Amino acid sequence: MTSPSHPLARLFAPRSVALVGATEKSVWTTLIVRNFRDFGYEGALYAVNRNGVDTFGIKGYRSCRDIPEPVDVAFIFVPVDAVPDALADAAAAGIRNVTILTSGYAETGEEGRRRQEALVTQANDLGVTLWGPNSLGYNNVEAGIPVSVIPAVKPFLPPAIAILSQSGATAAELAEYAQGQNIGTSFVAATGNEAQISLADIIDYLVDHDATKAIAVFAESIRNPAAFVRAAGRARDKAKPIIILKIGRSDLATQVAQAHTGSLVGDDAVFDAVCRRLGVIRVTSTEDLINTAGLLAATGPLPAAGMSFLSISGGACTLVADAAEGFGVPLPANDPATVTALRGVLSDLGSTLNPLDITGAAMRDPDLFARVIPLLAANSQVGLLGIGIAVPTMPGQSLPPALTAIGRATAAIKTPSVLVGTCGKSLNDYARGAIAEHGLPHVMTGIDAMLRAAGHALWWSGQLKQAAPPPALALSMRADTPRLDTERAVLDFLAAKGVPGVPQHLVRNAEEAANIAVGFTAPLALKILSPDIAHKTEVGGVRLNVPPGEAATVFTALMADVARARPDARLDGVIIAPMRNGGLEMLVGVRRDPTWGPVIAVGFGGVLVEVLADVATTPLPVDQTQAKALLKSLRGARLLDGFRGGPPADIDRLAEIIVAIGDAALSLGAGLAELEVNPLRVAGAEIEALDGLVVWQENA
Repeated sequence: MTSPSHPLARLFAPRSVALVGATEKSVWTTLIVRNFRDFGYEGALYAVNRNGVDTFGIKGYRSCRDIPEPVDVAFIFVPVDAVPDALADAAAAGIRNVTILTSGYAETGEEGRRRQEALVTQANDLGVTLWGPNSLGYNNVEAGIPVSVIPAVKPFLPPAIAILSQSGATAAELAEYAQGQNIGTSFVAATGNEAQISLADIIDYLVDHDATKAIAVFAESIRNPAAFVRAAGRARDKAKPIIILKIGRSDLATQVAQAHTGSLVGDDAVFDAVCRRLGVIRVTSTEDLINTAGLLAATGPLPAAGMSFLSISGGACTLVADAAEGFGVPLPANDPATVTALRGVLSDLGSTLNPLDITGAAMRDPDLFARVIPLLAANSQVGLLGIGIAVPTMPGQSLPPALTAIGRATAAIKTPSVLVGTCGKSLNDYARGAIAEHGLPHVMTGIDAMLRAAGHALWWSGQLKQAAPPPALALSMRADTPRLDTERAVLDFLAAKGVPGVPQHLVRNAEEAANIAVGFTAPLALKILSPDIAHKTEVGGVRLNVPPGEAATVFTALMADVARARPDARLDGVIIAPMRNGGLEMLVGVRRDPTWGPVIAVGFGGVLVEVLADVATTPLPVDQTQAKALLKSLRGARLLDGFRGGPPADIDRLAEIIVAIGDAALSLGAGLAELEVNPLRVAGAEIEALDGLVVWQENA
């Protein structure tokens, strides 16, 4: 059970419940009462209705205030117009926790939103903790407490995973699917509108819920990001995995046509980055959500980064070999000692590879499993042992001697194990009986499903082993600094923050341009300087590869072109800088995500942005480790090893500069919408910003 000191402990473990709106004519009442009886609820139940009549054998009262005993939770399902009076009555009776099934609130539009705001204000004024509205409620399965219409799924299995869903119908289906995969639930909840209690608050509660070994979340949005970050941090500290399926993903690829940070970083990419930073496993299907939660609930953190697989089926072994890398599952080769030991127990037909086909010899000699399994588990690179054999779902399919040998062998090793059949199917009562009879480890169905879950489990386990936790998310920016309105001001500001920039000279007339150019022998770049023009090329405000002797002429032409294109713009002059040739152009940009605050994007700049659509993101702040991870994750990361015969990039120095750009952006304060350095020229250890742009909130 969760600590009774948790703020939500009494809400989720009530000793008594008032059913407000209970009548025998109500379908909701029928479902709710059936649930309490199916779960065998041992607390007190009271029916509250207009006439105070008994309902399905439950003692009836006209008002919560008439109930003679203290009540922990009021479950309200009256019509929407009657909810305020019902809430006030519950509070007057001393009830401090309320669950509201009734709909007609923010999910219905503007009028509903106003109604919901009034409801929250009323609950706050009354000192009531409010779950919902528009919520099907929760089943605290482990405690036998169902304050919900989410039906019980029987038989009850040993509790393992919690299911949280912002969709009520989906919560019920996920629980049913878990049952079919022989995965027990500890807690099932539909969060509703989250007017007061958010999804993140429930995750926080479940972090301390002993019966919950993994938390599976189906989400449409994260309404309280700060609470989500705190809960995820506590879950990480306790090595309790959070697996999330967040729907509503955008197509980032359609947004990368422009070299502009705001377009490059889509909301879904930001959420991906947030999950990676927090150590939250993100999945993309309901099956993967439950399968991954079930596997990790059974195994806990995996001790090493690889998987070893054995089967009597060469086809199953080949399927694993083909797919494992794509799912992020390393298959380390058996070490020499293991190979020698395997040769001593396998027939001449058996190989010593990983995956390992132990052939049909195991049909004649089932104890072959018991001899081979400990040998594979002894490999220090193996964190998960997969065993390919189907568990029977009907009489006549079983291989009792082999299953008994597997159960005996896996119980004797420390390496977590999973049994898997080649194809996906449901595990029925017959299968559960076989699993119990033979003492089998966690069982999964379908090789792809197992590999997906194993990849997530291995990644999450690796996150727990990081030497130092990643930096906490900034979420907000509080500092305030003077506005930077021009490229020159941006590059000067960045230089003061440790980001080297190309030397620049500001000239205001043709004579100054000619005098500055005298000091150069190589071609020059001329760019308009204006606080009103962010994208200079669009107004003819850039000239490249200008011979020094033509600087004055080009200055005059550039100023005239820009004045014609933007007669309204203030023109402060022209920046003259030496042209840079060679090296690799990169982009480093920061933008403010409306949910997660400032995030940084790193990718290849110039035309490569459009060609590769290759950008990596993470929330700010970043450290050296995070910056290097961003660079390594780029599909074109090999370009940094040496581009067109140039020297390899100094990754340590490049990471330092990425960190400096992120820190500089944070220091610009709450008014910042975007900061972009594009291009950032990288030529070995010579790294410098060639252009910089800041966009403030009012211009975003």
